[in-house]
Amino acid sequence: MRKLNLTQRRWLLILHLLFAAIMFGVAIVFLILSITAANTNDAGVLKACYTSMHVLAKTSVRASTIGTVVTGILLSVLTQWGLFKYYWIIVKEGLTLLSILLGPFAMYSLTLKAVTLTSKVGMNTLLNPSFTVNQWQLWIGIILQIISLGAMFVISVFKPWGQRKQRKAANHA
Repeated sequence: MRKLNLTQRRWLLILHLLFAAIMFGVAIVFLILSITAANTNDAGVLKACYTSMHVLAKTSVRASTIGTVVTGILLSVLTQWGLFKYYWIIVKEGLTLLSILLGPFAMYSLTLKAVTLTSKVGMNTLLNPSFTVNQWQLWIGIILQIISLGAMFVISVFKPWGQRKQRKAANHA
């Protein structure tokens, strides 16, 4: 397969970093909105926080996740790194799967549930056990997302663990 030249690789890397930065930025916005929602006594602010998160989950989270995954795969396949040649890439792929489950899927459904619950009963939502469980699941998802995305940035810079050992094909005569 044809490899990218240096200029092409740099442009693809820039796109990858931009999509990854959007993913990380949106995760931080989710954290800020969750802190705001947890500390408000205003039903309108509570609903606005979860509505904003849900809109982001439907748009930016999906687009940035798709963009990051596609550019990441292209960078692996079209450069010397490969998809499975290095342990650090395999770890990033695992963290990417976690981010996909947390971002487009979990954040979407958890924020939709929060919007639905806050629309029905306003501040009385806080007394609803279902809302409390949903809120904690959202917090855990946001924290795991930030940790996994941060870990991917660190792994990308330091590239720990090195190259996998290549198996030698057995010569059968």
